Amino acid sequence: MAEIFPSGLLEACVVLGVSNERLKELGLLQDKVKEPLVEAEVLQVHAPPFVTKESSSNGTQQDLAPAFSRTQRRRSFKKKRDRPLSTISNSGQTNEPAVATSNDLSVPQNIDLIALLQLCFPDGLRITSESREDYYHFLVFTDVFGNQTHGVVAQYCKPVHFHPDNGIHQNGHRLNKLQRLFTTYSICIISKYPYYNGLRDCLSSFLLQLKTSRLFDFEEQVKEFSAKLALVPIPPPGPLHVVFNLRPFQIELPSRLDVDRPVMDLDLHLPFLCFKPEQILEIISSILMEQRVVFLSTDWAKLTLVSECFMIFIHPLRWQHTFVPVLSRQMLDFIMAPTAFLMGCHTSHFEEVAEELDDLVLIDIDKGTVLSSSSNRLELPDVPLTAKDCFIFQAKGLQLHYDLDVCRAGSHTDINELRAHRRQWQRKVNTVILNITLELTVNIFSEVCDFLNYGHRVFNSEEFLRSREMTDHTFYKKVLDTHIFHSFLRDRLNQKNDAFTRMQLNIRSETRRMRAMTESPHRPTMEEISRKYLRPENCLNSRLGMSMPNLADHRLVAVPVRQMSMRTVPFHSGSWSPSRPIKTFKLPEFPPPLSYQYVQSYYNDLIKELSKAISTSTPDDSALMARFYYLRGLVNSVAGKRVDALRDFQSLYKTDMDIFPAELLNALVESLPAEERRTAERRPDLKRLISRVKRENERDRARPIDDGTVKRFELPKKHLHMEDFVQRVQESGIVRDQGTIQRLFEALTVGQQKQVDPETFCFFYNYWKETEGAAQDVDLPAGVLEHLVTDECVYKLSSSVKTSHGVGKIAMTQRRLFLLTEGRPGYVEITKFRDIENVKISSTPFLLLRIPTLKIKTSLRKEMFEANLKSECDLWHLMIKEMWAGRKMADDHKDPQFMEQALTNALLMDAVVGCLQSQKAIFAATKLAYFDKKKLEVPMMVPKTTSETLKHKINPSLDQTPPQAVDVLLYTPGQLGVSELDSGGNPKLWCALSDGKVLVFDAASWSMQHNSVQVGKSRLNCMLAVNQQQLWIGSKDSFIYIINPWSVSCNKQLTEHRCEVTGLALEERTDKFSQTVAYSCSEDGSVIVWDVSTLQVRRQFRVSCDRLQCIQIHTSMLWCCGGDCLLEVRRNGTVHRKVSLPDHLLSSPRGFSCFLLFNETTAISQSEQLWAGLADAGELCVWHCRDLNKPFIRIQLKDCAGVVCMIKVKNQIWVGCQGKTRGKIYVVNTDRYTVEKELMAHDDSVQTLCSAEDRYVLSGAARADGKIAIWKVE
Repeated sequence: MAEIFPSGLLEACVVLGVSNERLKELGLLQDKVKEPLVEAEVLQVHAPPFVTKESSSNGTQQDLAPAFSRTQRRRSFKKKRDRPLSTISNSGQTNEPAVATSNDLSVPQNIDLIALLQLCFPDGLRITSESREDYYHFLVFTDVFGNQTHGVVAQYCKPVHFHPDNGIHQNGHRLNKLQRLFTTYSICIISKYPYYNGLRDCLSSFLLQLKTSRLFDFEEQVKEFSAKLALVPIPPPGPLHVVFNLRPFQIELPSRLDVDRPVMDLDLHLPFLCFKPEQILEIISSILMEQRVVFLSTDWAKLTLVSECFMIFIHPLRWQHTFVPVLSRQMLDFIMAPTAFLMGCHTSHFEEVAEELDDLVLIDIDKGTVLSSSSNRLELPDVPLTAKDCFIFQAKGLQLHYDLDVCRAGSHTDINELRAHRRQWQRKVNTVILNITLELTVNIFSEVCDFLNYGHRVFNSEEFLRSREMTDHTFYKKVLDTHIFHSFLRDRLNQKNDAFTRMQLNIRSETRRMRAMTESPHRPTMEEISRKYLRPENCLNSRLGMSMPNLADHRLVAVPVRQMSMRTVPFHSGSWSPSRPIKTFKLPEFPPPLSYQYVQSYYNDLIKELSKAISTSTPDDSALMARFYYLRGLVNSVAGKRVDALRDFQSLYKTDMDIFPAELLNALVESLPAEERRTAERRPDLKRLISRVKRENERDRARPIDDGTVKRFELPKKHLHMEDFVQRVQESGIVRDQGTIQRLFEALTVGQQKQVDPETFCFFYNYWKETEGAAQDVDLPAGVLEHLVTDECVYKLSSSVKTSHGVGKIAMTQRRLFLLTEGRPGYVEITKFRDIENVKISSTPFLLLRIPTLKIKTSLRKEMFEANLKSECDLWHLMIKEMWAGRKMADDHKDPQFMEQALTNALLMDAVVGCLQSQKAIFAATKLAYFDKKKLEVPMMVPKTTSETLKHKINPSLDQTPPQAVDVLLYTPGQLGVSELDSGGNPKLWCALSDGKVLVFDAASWSMQHNSVQVGKSRLNCMLAVNQQQLWIGSKDSFIYIINPWSVSCNKQLTEHRCEVTGLALEERTDKFSQTVAYSCSEDGSVIVWDVSTLQVRRQFRVSCDRLQCIQIHTSMLWCCGGDCLLEVRRNGTVHRKVSLPDHLLSSPRGFSCFLLFNETTAISQSEQLWAGLADAGELCVWHCRDLNKPFIRIQLKDCAGVVCMIKVKNQIWVGCQGKTRGKIYVVNTDRYTVEKELMAHDDSVQTLCSAEDRYVLSGAARADGKIAIWKVE
């Protein structure tokens, strides 16, 4: 059963060198050959498990293997006693390496011993007359599936004494008349994890012990050493490192920074010591372009360490090809491979390698040079200039010398203290370098995401290239066709929330975030144009710092320039934050590792230490507690305590789901014997866990295999009907809205069969791109730029025309029309779209002709603006009217998306006219005049009360096809002016969509702050801000998901409910010493009381009602809303009072939908009121809680088909309803019980309401509308 256990530190330990038999042979040849090159042999192989449970009384062998190992075995190798003598050659050529031993060798299946012999002695093995210092180097093995295994090799010398009778003596005693020579042995530790520094420390400790040992103890000592390492568990990702003693060292194994990163146990500053920043960029560029790269050095250790550093530098991109950082001289033929590779070899082979092949990238680590094998310099395109300058600027500020950091410190008397200080310094340096290189990757590829179509998994590479600077095209053309970039695209399309995504969001400017909230064509903003004139080091991002701002105000707050250095740049955005404290867990002292009883005792001690760590951890530090649970689960699994292991892994649901070991858990469940399974199923939590594992397995088997392909956009080659046309336009990235595309289809098929031929589509697409490119090439003088807002873009520019303001070109942005005068370029504003009063076409006589003239009447000027646009007149007339109508509707509905849609319609008109170029072109363009036709329709008219109360609208499902319902909204206050890193920052709006997706908006600017957080796949019903570390979300799938508001990640779940979770409530703390308690309910009437700090169940009871819908805590009593009644429940679950459905509503199929309970204070009295809404009736019922038997008050809601939700704001009750035609909000006065306002809120029912500090109310709508409205509270 060893294959089910998790991997530990050791995969195998291999000893290589010359056997005694071979040494005897060499004694005959010493006079003939000086320092002969001999053939190495595998002398020992040690791999877990090292001990097994002793045979039971019936003679059967148990299958328990108590060591961390998933190693699979293959055939054993035995010594061949009759093998012929091998020959020795001066030229360095030997026969095939031998594999010999005196015992059977149990060899891990993925280790090639033949190759290992060459890699452990890359220079060959020689018998020398002088001893050499111990030497370490590092290996990487990659199998056919791309899985990597890592090795650390220690070479050490032993003396060999030859007797006259050709006998040998190796114990180091001096004897007269003996010839003393030295032979080298290698010990190679192989691990699945790249713990290069840690494993080197292990070998260093072992060699100290080995040099004082006797020869006949050697094999047993290696085996004990290997068995000790097999007892070391690997820490999970996060803030916990594992420490253990191998005298004289205390060795620390760092954890991964996050789940998606590899282990990082090496010094990332090494390449910066070997190369200048410009050369580092050249190497990264060659890797990104998948060149054939060869590292060279006289030091074998540098080859692997430097190569691995560059693999980390390009994260999250992953090298997809051959990776062999160390090639022995026998392996140089590998460099002839025709595909991309990254390899390393000795500098002495430079000429040989350079002459064999052209176009190799040759990187000399010792000299710090980057060359091509075909020329003296590397002729690959540089990384984009902005990213390059930013990287060089930051790299030059790095402090890379440890001695400078410790020159003020005293000397350490303890070697382990000195090593700990060095590790701490290295951790800081690594953190800064990680973030500098991650920022480089983000600067190169961040805008790739703007050209992805997530629904159709399409990347529009041509459009992306058009958006790049011309000087960067060569670089991107090479990179976009690589496997490494394809894998990166796949992760982006899967919306992977990794370090790249987090940093991308953090460095994105506020203007880009606001643009991401609307669907607008790609054009450079004034801010982006201005940035071209700034130095890269001054290009820091701005951020709106206003609380609940006037959203028409787009001013930005400047941020002072900060110098970049290791000490002054607090990089927190992409990788593990250096401010997050790293804890260590020390393993018990190793037992005699070859005794089963001692090993089991060691595991028991380890479990006790982990249990003690769990019990002493504070509930606030759940991340650390989760790591202890994880480690204890690992130890329990290898110790044969499967049920205990399941219990530990079950605890991860409440501490950190990110490190949940799904594969191991599945293996544990499948391996449970019948008796242990019955024991586990007696516990409800483990029974649920086993059931969930079973469901997940069935779901995985039923799930179709997704190859994760990424399509490139291609023009069609056949006629397109409506459905195909919609998909193709969405893939192109021109527009996503299905209604707009359908109108475009009607425009392109006017007067013909309802299908678009490939030529028409091609003309249309090319014209769209040409006009887009022309807009990007508009060079506006600085005097013009200062008149425009930072987020404005020039979308359309006319030819030079005569106007009433002079001769020039008319420019159209999303806000205004202005004249770009000729001669001395100047700016003359024509009008803003919201100021237009009329637009018409008239004709102006010119000689015998009448020239069409466009006239625009504005509210700010008495005279009309006139422009002789000639043949362009009809098109400009249509475009300006559409923009005017869109602006008016955007202002009336407070929805900026209307303006963006109008802009898209106008540009589509331009493209339709440009591609059709016929008499019917203008008529076809009128099909796209959506807002110009809609502005006078009654359903689109906004009542005055609604318009005055409505502040703004947001479309959270802009990139969703079709739109998603907004099911829950929650506002969480922040501390303005306080950094997010200091747990403050701006307030946030949390939005739950109907597919289990949660979006986060900055409530100061209403811009989206983070990528969506996926919490299950089901509808989300309720949200509750429990404290600063926990935000609870109740789901239809019966789970409560817990999001960390700081990291915006969901890594905890509460799984105790059996049915849909419908309500959450928080009980106020009576004093600062009392524990916070939360309540949750599910539709079956179950109520659970939670201890918030420990996430443990305090009490659980069931109330009797028809579908429990929501709960509320009031005056230490729990109130429950069911479909048929309202219940006041004591803490022990007994019903205190009950309010039944009124008689006149007994026929209502769904009954109560929501309720509110509050104290109403007036000048003369105070009353406790209970308000309830009905799901199928347009009325509210109000009771006075002092006497529920008194007649209740009925409040009629006109044109309401049913109440969905209610909230209390000041002295008002805001009621969200399903109207008979549209979603409505009724504002009811709590003193007079009258409806003060009736707001036409949404095109579908109002699903949710929340209050923002009693200043604003936010409403979310069902699927047909799918928007969030922000309302002012009076």
